[in-house]
Amino acid sequence: MLLRFSKMHGLGNDFMVVDLVTQHFAFRPELVRQFADRRFGIGFDQLLIVEPPSNPDVDFRYRIFNADGSEVEQCGNGARCFARFVHDTKLTAKSLIKVETRSGIITLELESDGEVLVNMGKPHFEPSTLPFTADKQQDQYEFNVPLNDGVQALYAGAVSMGNPHVVMQVDDVHSETVNQLGPLMENHEFFPNRVNAGFMRIVDRGEIELRVYERGAGWTLACGTGACAAMVTAHLWGLVDDEVQVKLPGGHLTISWSGEGDVMMKGPADRVFDGRIQV
Repeated sequence: MLLRFSKMHGLGNDFMVVDLVTQHFAFRPELVRQFADRRFGIGFDQLLIVEPPSNPDVDFRYRIFNADGSEVEQCGNGARCFARFVHDTKLTAKSLIKVETRSGIITLELESDGEVLVNMGKPHFEPSTLPFTADKQQDQYEFNVPLNDGVQALYAGAVSMGNPHVVMQVDDVHSETVNQLGPLMENHEFFPNRVNAGFMRIVDRGEIELRVYERGAGWTLACGTGACAAMVTAHLWGLVDDEVQVKLPGGHLTISWSGEGDVMMKGPADRVFDGRIQV
């Protein structure tokens, strides 16, 4: 069969988006990996799938697969692209959309300026929510990692934004040390399901510079949940105000959080092309 899809991106974090409301197909991990290949396939960081909801109170079910074929709980940049996709393909005429994910229900709103506002829900700091094998919840944790022919102690925050994140403050997000730490932290033994690793530099109380090594995808140009995780971690440490511009390699996101309640994320979602592929 010919499977219809769209290629989209949110600040360079790119996606293959497939409508499985009007089409019927079952993705296998090996096929996801094949399609994700940037030389022999379509090329993407994540595959996003639109499905009918199992909950009558929501509009769609939203599923996310990393480039390595693993299914994950949440993707913030993908959520914005999801909203743009279902609206542009006329799967819905609503500008306010409720979708169910593996980590719960989120709300997406298409704004008049073309950007998408996403209610990302509440951050969770309890180690069991990531999961994370710490004995008790803390604002900051110590990690020992093998680095430069020795073991180095690092300090980081840990938070779930529907998916697991560890966030470290650094002086230079592009340093060689950060490049080495990305995969080391993703696979740290404290995180049995692996973790997304964020490296942030505090520019001032209203701006953060961030790079994220995504679980199952590697270094990406942008990570929506990672931007939320960095902002709430910096806020918890008293380093930023309630609204922050998060500068990622692919562009800026606006993240708002008062220290309690839901995290709000606003940013663009762009459609690159539509296609069909033989499956």
